[in-house]
Amino acid sequence: MQLFANVLGEGAEHLVIMHGLFGMSDNWQTLGKKWASHYTVHLLDMRNHGRSPHSEEFSYELMAVDLLEYLDAKNIESAHILGHSMGGKVAMLFAVLNPSRCSSLIVADIAPKAYEPHHQEVIEALEGLDIEAINSRREAQENFGPKLELGVRQFLLKSLYWEEKSKLNWRFNLPVIVREIQKVGEGLAANAYFDRPTLFLRGGDSWYIADSDQSEIESHFPQAEIVTIPKAGHWLHAQEPELFFEAVTEFLSGQ
Repeated sequence: MQLFANVLGEGAEHLVIMHGLFGMSDNWQTLGKKWASHYTVHLLDMRNHGRSPHSEEFSYELMAVDLLEYLDAKNIESAHILGHSMGGKVAMLFAVLNPSRCSSLIVADIAPKAYEPHHQEVIEALEGLDIEAINSRREAQENFGPKLELGVRQFLLKSLYWEEKSKLNWRFNLPVIVREIQKVGEGLAANAYFDRPTLFLRGGDSWYIADSDQSEIESHFPQAEIVTIPKAGHWLHAQEPELFFEAVTEFLSGQ
């Protein structure tokens, strides 16, 4: 699959960034521009998200293949790979399957373990919104209902766009994501292994990476370093962007 990408900078080294579930490359524009002073930064839209093609097929294995095809199409032999949440799962699997193509691995607020489905409130809000009757983002935000936090609503609304200037639609493929939501929580296989520089970043207020996950992380990624971003939740790169930028930049400068 030919993924959409926003490419920034002209550095000799490449940094590929992958967003999380219901996200898109635009979520990483601000940070991407800062890294673009030293790297060629590739902000990807994953399949069924953003401006990349929609497909009836959706799995981490396929998204890892999509990334490999992207690197091949751009003639990139090796890149630093950064992924958040769902994108972090793709990054981990890609590194395990293609270690020579991954100079270093950066995983933002997700562990290699399996997770139970936990997006039901978001899915219910999205499915409960009559998108054909909505005429503006403001109207959509008001009709989401009270269950979703304002920040989550604003995050989702970034993927709302005018389709052929006649109606609003989501850039993510909601029906397929809902159908395959169990796959989003899948963990790495027990024998998955990547022995190159790896950084795990976790939000200090997030539950996604617990202290008890350290041994499992190190069993898959023996060179892993785990850094906590204080006062940040799951969207740590948006909530504490300066601390996130500093941690990633320091890690990359040592590679």
